[in-house]
Amino acid sequence: MEFYGKIIAVTKYDLTRSDDGDPVMTVSTYDWNIRKKNFNVLRPGKGLGSYALIEFDTLPLRFKSKFIEKYGDPKEIMEQKQTYLPLDHNAQIFFHDYILPNGEHLPEDKQVEYTVNARVLNAMLDAYNTQRTMRRACNNNTPVIWSNIFAMCEELRDTEHHTLPKSEARLRDKLREYKAAGYECLVSKKFCNSNTLKITEAAGRQIIALRRCRVPVYTTKEILEEFNAIADKKGWKKLNSVAALTQYLERPEIKPQWYDAVYGELAAKQLFSRRNKTQMPSMRDSLWYGDGTKMNLFYRAFENGKTVVKSLYVYEVADAFSDTILGCAIGTHETFDLQYNAFRMAIETSGHKPYEIVYDNQGGQNTKIAKAFFEKICRVSRPTAPYNGPSKTIENTFNRFQKYVMSHDWRFTGSNISSKSGWKINREFIEANKESLYTREEVIQAYHAYRAEWNSRPHHVTGIVRDQMYASSVNPETEAVSAIDMVDLFWIQTQAPSVFTADGITIQYRNQKYSYEVLTADGKPDYEWRRENTGREFYLKFDPNSMNEALLYEMTPMGLRYERTAYPYITVHRNIQEQREGEAAFLRMNDESIKTERVRRQIENSQLEIEHGVAPEQLGLRTPRLKGISEKEFERLADNIAVIIPEESEPIAIGEYTKATSNADYDPLSILNRL
Repeated sequence: MEFYGKIIAVTKYDLTRSDDGDPVMTVSTYDWNIRKKNFNVLRPGKGLGSYALIEFDTLPLRFKSKFIEKYGDPKEIMEQKQTYLPLDHNAQIFFHDYILPNGEHLPEDKQVEYTVNARVLNAMLDAYNTQRTMRRACNNNTPVIWSNIFAMCEELRDTEHHTLPKSEARLRDKLREYKAAGYECLVSKKFCNSNTLKITEAAGRQIIALRRCRVPVYTTKEILEEFNAIADKKGWKKLNSVAALTQYLERPEIKPQWYDAVYGELAAKQLFSRRNKTQMPSMRDSLWYGDGTKMNLFYRAFENGKTVVKSLYVYEVADAFSDTILGCAIGTHETFDLQYNAFRMAIETSGHKPYEIVYDNQGGQNTKIAKAFFEKICRVSRPTAPYNGPSKTIENTFNRFQKYVMSHDWRFTGSNISSKSGWKINREFIEANKESLYTREEVIQAYHAYRAEWNSRPHHVTGIVRDQMYASSVNPETEAVSAIDMVDLFWIQTQAPSVFTADGITIQYRNQKYSYEVLTADGKPDYEWRRENTGREFYLKFDPNSMNEALLYEMTPMGLRYERTAYPYITVHRNIQEQREGEAAFLRMNDESIKTERVRRQIENSQLEIEHGVAPEQLGLRTPRLKGISEKEFERLADNIAVIIPEESEPIAIGEYTKATSNADYDPLSILNRL
C-alpha cells in the first residue's frame, strides 16, 4: 500500500497475493470488479515496472474487512509512514499550479513524482541540519556523515518510489541545487523541449506558410531546406533535422493552421470540429434512414458478344432503433423511383408511417416531387447535413452488413476504398471465374436473401434478433397505414387531365403509354357510362408498380371528385389464327353494342327533333338511314331499346283534334309508335 497524492492506495498484488495466507480476493474476482468499475482505479498497470493502484476507500465493505484483518488498517499504517516522511503542502500547490513554457500544466503523475522528490529532499535536509546542529552543540567540527543520509534516501526509494539520482555525487548536487533554487529544479527541462532550440513566432509562421504552399508543393525535407535558407537571411536559428520540423508541425496548436491546405477543409472539419453525441431511438419507427449505395456483389452480363462483370445499385431504408432493413429497391443508379419503391416497401413491411425520416442530400431527393413525397409519408423529413459522413448512421449499418454477411460471398466487390478493414477485391480470381458469377436475376435474389439473414441476426448492442426487436416494439405516436392510405401515399396523380375518348383514356408514364376504360361488374365495357362521359376530362391516380387499374377523378368547383375505377383497355387479336377463346364472341358482342348505341342515338335524337318541329320529315326532307344497318336489323334493335317519350295531353278543342287526326293519316316516323 502507498499514498497516491493524498489518497491511500493498495496494489493488485496486495489484494490477490496468496503466499502469506488467503487472498483478499481472487484474480478472477479482481478482474470482474475492474470490468464492472466497482472500485476506483487510480493508476492502471501499464508496462514493465508500472503496477495498478486501487483507491482503498472505494473497495466494497467485505473486501475492506478482509484487507484490514490480513494487513491491518491502511490509514494507521500510512500515518506511521507519514510521520517518517512529512507532507509538503507547498510542494503540492507549486507543482499543481506550475505552468510549462507552452502554457500547459504538468501531467498529474509528474506532479505526484515531483512532490515525493521534494519531500525526500526535505527529509535529507532535515537529517543534514540535525547532524550540523548536534555537532555544534558538542563543539564538534567533524564533517557531516553523508553515508547515513544516502542510506535513508535509498530506504525511501523502496517505500516512497522517488526518482532522485542514485549516484551520491549527483544526489549531493541535486540537494545543493534544491537548497538554492527550490522546487523549480525538480521540473525536467525536457518538457516542451525547453532544453532544445525554440522556434520563434515569426519563424513558426514561415514554416506554416511553407507547409500550406500549393505552388509548389513542398515535401517535409524541402520545407526544412527552404526554411533554413530563409533563416540565414532573417537571422533565425536553423532547424537541425526533419524530426524537429515534423515535431513542430504536429503540435496540436500548430496542426490546424496547415491541415486544411494539405488535406482539404472537410478533412480538417472532421478532425478538429466537435462532434455531437446522440442517443439512438428507444422505439421502432421513430427514425428511419434512407440511403443508396453500391450493392457490393458482382454479376455477369453480355455486351457485344462478351461476358462482362458488373454491379448494381441499391437504395435501403433502415429503422434506427433496431437496425432492421425494412425496404430496398435495386437499379443501376440512384433515382427517385428507387427511393419511392424502397420507402413504399418499408411502409408495407412496417404497416406504419415513420415519425421521422432522414435521407442524404444527393440524387433524386432534391426534386420537388421527392420532397413532397417525403413530407407526405412522415411527420418530419430532413436531409443529413451536407458533407458530414459521420452524421449518416445508416453508413454504419451498411458497413456491418457488408462485414458480417456479404463479405462471405466470393462475389463480394470489396469494401469502400477508404475502409481500413482490409476487404479487398481479388480481381484475378473474379476474372478467372466470371462465368460462375450470378446473373442479374440471381444477384437480386441473393441480395434479398442476405437482407433476410441480416434481419434474423442479433442486434450488435442488445443481442436481440433484429426482426424480433422491431416487432416487439410499439410506437404509440405513429399511424397505422390502411388501404386508402396506401393509395394516398403511393399512387401517383396525373398533373394534367386526360380526355376519355372512343379509345378510352390514355396516360404516359416512364415513356410508355397506358390506356384504360370503365368496365361493368362482369368485365365488359360499360357502354352506358361511356354514353354520358365520352369526351369528358378526368385526372387519374394509378399505382406505378402495377398499372392494372386507375382511379378517375373529375374536377368540380369543390375540388376533385372520384368518378369510377378504370381498368386496362380490353384488346383482342386481329387475326383469327391467334385469337384466344372468347375473343371472337367479344368482338361480336362489341359490334352488337355499337349498333345498338347507334340506333339508340338516332331514335332519341329523332324524338327530340319531332318534339321541337325540326325533323327533316316535318320540313319535307328525309332522315338518312344508318349505314351498315338494314331496315330489318334496325327494327330488331329498336325493339330492344326503351326510349322515354314525354307524355302529351289529349286535344280538347275541335280544331286541335281535327289537326291531330289529319296528321295521323300519314306518319313517316311511325316506327316510333312501336316503342
